[in-house]
Amino acid sequence: MLSSEQRSTLGALARIIVPLAYDGTQSQRADLATLVEARLDVAPAAQRDAFYQALSVLGVGLVRLIVGGRWSAWEALGPAERSDRFAAWGRSRIPLARTVFQGVRRLVLATYYTAPAGVSAAGALPPLYTRDASVPWEGPLAGAPVDGAVADAGVETEPPGGDGRPRGRPSSRSHPAPRPGSITIGADITGERHLTADVVIIGSGAGGAVAAAELAESGKEVVILEEGSWLDRGDFDGDEARLVPLLFAEQGMRTTDDLAVSLFQGGAVGGGTTVNWMIMLRTPDHVLDEWGRRFGLSALSPQALRPIFAQVEAAVHSRPVPDAAHSPSNRVLLDGAARLGWRATPAMINANGCVRAGSCSLGCSWDAKQDARITWLPRAFARGARLLANTRVQRVELRERATAGSAFPLKRVHASVFSPVPEQLSRIGGEGGGRAVRHPVASLTVDAPVVVLAAGAIGTPSILARSGMDGGGVGRFLRLHPTTCVMGRYDRLMSPLVGIPLSAMCDEFVASFRNGYGFWIECPSLGPGLAAAAMSGFGATHRDAMAALSHTAPLIALTRDGSDPDRSNGDVQVDRRGRTHIRYRLGPSDADIVRGSLEAAARLHLASGALEATTLHTEPMRVRSERDLVALRTARVGPNELTLFSAHVNGTCRMGTNPALSGATPEGERHGVRGLYVCDGSLLPTALGVNPQETIMALATLVARGIAAR
Repeated sequence: MLSSEQRSTLGALARIIVPLAYDGTQSQRADLATLVEARLDVAPAAQRDAFYQALSVLGVGLVRLIVGGRWSAWEALGPAERSDRFAAWGRSRIPLARTVFQGVRRLVLATYYTAPAGVSAAGALPPLYTRDASVPWEGPLAGAPVDGAVADAGVETEPPGGDGRPRGRPSSRSHPAPRPGSITIGADITGERHLTADVVIIGSGAGGAVAAAELAESGKEVVILEEGSWLDRGDFDGDEARLVPLLFAEQGMRTTDDLAVSLFQGGAVGGGTTVNWMIMLRTPDHVLDEWGRRFGLSALSPQALRPIFAQVEAAVHSRPVPDAAHSPSNRVLLDGAARLGWRATPAMINANGCVRAGSCSLGCSWDAKQDARITWLPRAFARGARLLANTRVQRVELRERATAGSAFPLKRVHASVFSPVPEQLSRIGGEGGGRAVRHPVASLTVDAPVVVLAAGAIGTPSILARSGMDGGGVGRFLRLHPTTCVMGRYDRLMSPLVGIPLSAMCDEFVASFRNGYGFWIECPSLGPGLAAAAMSGFGATHRDAMAALSHTAPLIALTRDGSDPDRSNGDVQVDRRGRTHIRYRLGPSDADIVRGSLEAAARLHLASGALEATTLHTEPMRVRSERDLVALRTARVGPNELTLFSAHVNGTCRMGTNPALSGATPEGERHGVRGLYVCDGSLLPTALGVNPQETIMALATLVARGIAAR
């Protein structure tokens, strides 16, 4: 719980960060400090403790004197001086000061703009299943002919004589769809439980779910352990405050230790496939050639992977987005690139019956997104696989040298089973909620000769470290595709909160910088909470930017990091208490690529008629004409000087022939541990330069088939 001093500091800062929360009549006001405290009460312990420490640092007079120039209690300052002092923390040359500034600013803003008052202030519409389509780029394609080409494109079309409304939402929270019998949730287990299997798979995302389907269909007895909760289409009600903690790792609060990069990874059954933006992209040939040349992965040639990619695409109904289905933000990218003579193409997405609702990152209410819950996991369940949700794996223990009937030594997986994420989360932004610390309700061990780690590039090296199986390349060479955003303000309606979020990409510069590395540009899904935390500033300036959201188009620029090939930009380590630490810094060449991506995204906005393009620097850089672009080439991109985030968390257990520099063999087996495999984004030897979903699925297919053949 917050101390009285921390609570006083939080209240004073909340009033300057979001003064809008305290405007209007008493009945219209949101007690923002109370909402933030309620959010902290159910936050992961590490994030909660870090925020408490940030408030304590802000309250220390000596530190405030060094950073802000004069010491005085926050509550004793007038509004203008309080605002100036807080802004000084964001501009400080002291990294800790910037970390504290961003940590407090982002959490307060995200909390308000996922509360009902903030959602309304941002102009967000209710979920599509509750209303008619309001703009041409949401709902079924109006008047589109239902012929073979369009009907097979993954986007729902309005039938002749239809009313343009999407088909009804298949289920609701009050009448949920039946849970498959193959799935056990935390509430179903108590005490101690022991299981056996041929294969234990840890994780159910793009890697784990594919491996589960392949291995179950090969006749293996498969048990899947998933830390997150089982959610179905009836849970996906569009409530950002409730769903982000349920759907994302560490309740959507995962970051690097210094808060410089926010990490968005799936945290429910289906992993990232449940929350991503559906784009399907094959590993570029030049990347596969680099893998063969640098890491001895000659078997992963473009020719060898081509049929695997085709199989993956067929399994998830990957289809190109029709030209009529693009949102204005995606049209900015396509049309702006055409005017500049740059390469940009419509995306392939894994959808079947997409109604362009815009809420892809909060789960699909129509089950149109062909995520792992819809595709791979049902295949595994049909062949007898079992999934235990709410199950957190601590370590893997080697038990015996040999196992009867198997070429691999027996292993024991140790895990704790938790009750599902507490429902108090659903009340944040409304009634508030009491503290709800999740305690384990059961302990679980599973014995199997084969264990497949598919816990992601943060979870997999953490489990290996806690198991005493780290070393070499494990935990090193973290690759993030560090991403920032340039916002374009237009004199026409853009409505970036609705429509297919990501239906086009510009890859003109994906291999244009050092060593064949570069960047590419896409459009993001932008809920009010995410937009508020990403946008620069606070107070009136931030309020005005959020009020203009309906006329704003966001373009994200993603850097293919690792252009200094022998440099490990980041690592994942576990301390003596078992807590995971994530560290990351842009390499010198990568920093130059980020600057180049800012200029390119701003240039796209200008080519599309934007009134202004704005970066996400602490003090945003504004581009209104060509002459303003020059300044972006020397922009500061240090920690917490420019907002960076990533939904592509890879590396940390990469494939390779050299155990000193990689974590797994070319077959995906952990060096020196027979029968322990890795099957997720941590396998990627380098950053890809494309969204990684299809690559992870393809590698998982190969790894699983290799296991089945042994």
